[in-house]
Amino acid sequence: MYDAKIPDKIIVALDVPTFDEARDLMEQLGNRPVAFKVGPQLFTSVGADIIREIKKRSKTLFLDLKFHDIPNTVARASEAATELGIDIFDVHVAGGVEMMRGAAEATKSKAAELGIKKPIILGVTILTSIDETTLQTVFNSSSSLQDQIVHMARLAQSAGLDGVVASPREIQLIRAACGDGFVVLTPGARPEWASKDDQKRTMTPAQAFAAGADYVVIGRPIYRSADPAAALDRIFRELGEDLQTLQ
Repeated sequence: MYDAKIPDKIIVALDVPTFDEARDLMEQLGNRPVAFKVGPQLFTSVGADIIREIKKRSKTLFLDLKFHDIPNTVARASEAATELGIDIFDVHVAGGVEMMRGAAEATKSKAAELGIKKPIILGVTILTSIDETTLQTVFNSSSSLQDQIVHMARLAQSAGLDGVVASPREIQLIRAACGDGFVVLTPGARPEWASKDDQKRTMTPAQAFAAGADYVVIGRPIYRSADPAAALDRIFRELGEDLQTLQ
């Protein structure tokens, strides 16, 4: 269930191509209690400058680069993310237990060395753009989508990750398998009034929180809106929030 006393549970995706557009979007959203996500497009375009801009605003930051490489490379990338002050970042579970464990251990060591809080590390299970047919044809898997995601969540937990990225449709299954303390971040949430775009396994933000999501990422319904602040306020209202207390 959504709890406004825990800040930054809504993560706004800064999936825009330039630093100025990202900064303008953050300024439009003002002091509303949201976190921000930086993905491959923006990070590749402007690099760590956008990280520093978000940290300057004292906002929670989710670096969504989905590290997936040999264990040593991912461990070094995880150390770099920790040094940047990232709050949450992710790696692909498909990279294997050794890779995930290396990321977890490198992050813990680097945070201790720097005397800072360790970032939350999440394992990406199956992208929300992938449905049952895609899993079984492209990936040649005989497992059901839900069984595969639960299996991957257990692998992530066994490797020392803090949680997973998964669609809201799998939250309760993951909770049953991994417990309530395991973080679940849900991407691609779509309000009823927004287009589903390329998301195939999605829910509204309210439904995702009701299902037990810890964080919900919302992108295009906000940043493509003619009035991003109004779109975000509409989402807060749908969650039962008093807007007077959020700004």
